[in-house]
Amino acid sequence: MVIIGLVGWLFFFMLKRSDEPAKLVFKWIFTALVGGFFFLVIAPEGQKGGFDAIQSIILTLICGIAMAVTWRHSLIDLIANPIASLYDGGKERVEPKPMYSIALSKRKLNRPIEAIAAIREQLAKFPNDFEGVTLLASIQAEDTQDLPGAEITFNHFCERKDAPPLQVAAALTQLADWHLKLAQDADSARAVLEKIIARFPDTPLAAQAAQRVAHLGGAEKILLAAHDRQAMFVPAGVNNLGLMDSTKHLIPEETDPARLAAEYVKHLEQHPLDTEVREKLAVIYARHYQRLDLATMELTQLIEEPNQSAKSVAHWLNLLANLQIKGGADCETVRATLEKIVERFPGLPVAEIAQSRLARLKLEFKGEEEKTPGKKLGVYEQNVGLKYGSPYRSPRQL
Repeated sequence: MVIIGLVGWLFFFMLKRSDEPAKLVFKWIFTALVGGFFFLVIAPEGQKGGFDAIQSIILTLICGIAMAVTWRHSLIDLIANPIASLYDGGKERVEPKPMYSIALSKRKLNRPIEAIAAIREQLAKFPNDFEGVTLLASIQAEDTQDLPGAEITFNHFCERKDAPPLQVAAALTQLADWHLKLAQDADSARAVLEKIIARFPDTPLAAQAAQRVAHLGGAEKILLAAHDRQAMFVPAGVNNLGLMDSTKHLIPEETDPARLAAEYVKHLEQHPLDTEVREKLAVIYARHYQRLDLATMELTQLIEEPNQSAKSVAHWLNLLANLQIKGGADCETVRATLEKIVERFPGLPVAEIAQSRLARLKLEFKGEEEKTPGKKLGVYEQNVGLKYGSPYRSPRQL
């Protein structure tokens, strides 16, 4: 039974891999008939001797020729296929994929309608292909200025329950970019990005979308300024610049850190998930106000924020260590900060960099002491800026 099972499995395997199953079945049947004729008729006759033996030899040759004609192609393939497979891949099945070369050629020739038709022909065979959906929406939005059509194309793809989250987020992000770039419509772009936040809450995709929402106002101003250019006043140059005793009064004034902090606090009231602005606010607290405690609270909020990448968290911990060194913290405090990178991300490159920095931490302290010998901190107002559990307030208000 085991032998019969193995033979049956072998026949099934050969039948499945055959390009012509019906022809293969015919060969098996014909071979079985010829083999039965040989063993039941020819072989017994050949044992009799004399003319019967000669007749058996002739019939055996005829059967051999019949088998050779029947299996000649299979025998040739058996010998030649291992060598040919080195060049043509053998009989491995090629996974069918959509082809967009015709559509891309039509697009380059400025024939967007024909390109759309070619893409739709491929999407009829592969309706879930993200590359084709993106290419179709791109032609609709950029070549035919049909942004509503592109939005319908992307929405139809994103509404599928089995659509991969990364592809959905990429499609909606691209759609938001088109709303900003092509239509100068920040409200529509914001609405599209908020779909990502609503669909994938508490994920890195939602965090990235929230970060983009926080900076839509600045992008809108830049886009509108490109269409509504105002006359720019250019002050007259300074005469006899080389004859002046000093040019310090010509150096532009630096932006007031207190004003920047107030703007950042106001911005964070509306967009508390804006990591870029919160990081800048922490730096101002540490460097301008010498309030390492407030800077630590801001960076700690970023570090403990869920769904942040290892690279971002390691960057904030390294930044906190820098501020601690410059703010007068002891070596053990800074060491504990850097060790958090090693503990949270073992085996990652950021952990190896942190280990290297820990090894030369004392040298950093020594270099900082040489730069600022006898540094004495001033006295500043308490409770500057943000506090956990309290509303946002600007440093000027305090």
